[in-house]
Amino acid sequence: MYREGPAGMAGAVLWSITAPAQPRPVRVLPDGCLDLLWSSRAGLLVAGPDRTAYLSESAPAEDWVGLRLPPGVGPTVFGVPAVELRDRRVPLADLWGARATRALADQAADAAAGLGALDPGRVGAVLVAEAVRRLRASGGPDPLGRRVSAALAAGATVAETATRVGLDSRSLLRRSRHLYGYGPKTLARILRMRRALALARSGVSLAEVATRAGYADQAHLTREVQALAGVAPRVLLTA
Repeated sequence: MYREGPAGMAGAVLWSITAPAQPRPVRVLPDGCLDLLWSSRAGLLVAGPDRTAYLSESAPAEDWVGLRLPPGVGPTVFGVPAVELRDRRVPLADLWGARATRALADQAADAAAGLGALDPGRVGAVLVAEAVRRLRASGGPDPLGRRVSAALAAGATVAETATRVGLDSRSLLRRSRHLYGYGPKTLARILRMRRALALARSGVSLAEVATRAGYADQAHLTREVQALAGVAPRVLLTA
């Protein structure tokens, strides 16, 4: 069963899942975020920002705990531009080195050990503490990350967003690739899809969702979701 909740740091989400005895691929939708992952089998990993849905596969009964960082925050925590991690899952040691990663892995293993059933909160607390420590050591995340993603999530156009944050289009593109892994147009498409799906899950009809989320019509909504998620909206909503 998948669970998620506040992580105790602004805008971040702590999530966990345990794979069944006969696991199937899980469709992870793009969101403009980077995740710090702990796996009972694979150890510590980083999930980069995806441009399209990622099909995650697990071993039987594998436990996962993840810290999903807000859009634009991951590069400060991990120390690399988001574009270098785009559409990738990489060992944390590739970014932080073996020594630092081993120390964090030992803390996570201690938190998970001897509990009978996994307590994701204890493992998650280890991940959150390290992320907070690194953010503080770096002077905090780039404030542009929150400003740009908030504007686009609210439905502002790329041109409107550039004006609000005081950047020309080329500078916004360069900074967005660093912060989110892709340009503002791609981020806007992803955030609009997520806004549309949230509306649909609240009971709004797809025709009305298309209008309220800024699509030309329901067919446009379906094409965009199909392109980004790999399946039609109704498939996602009934999964």
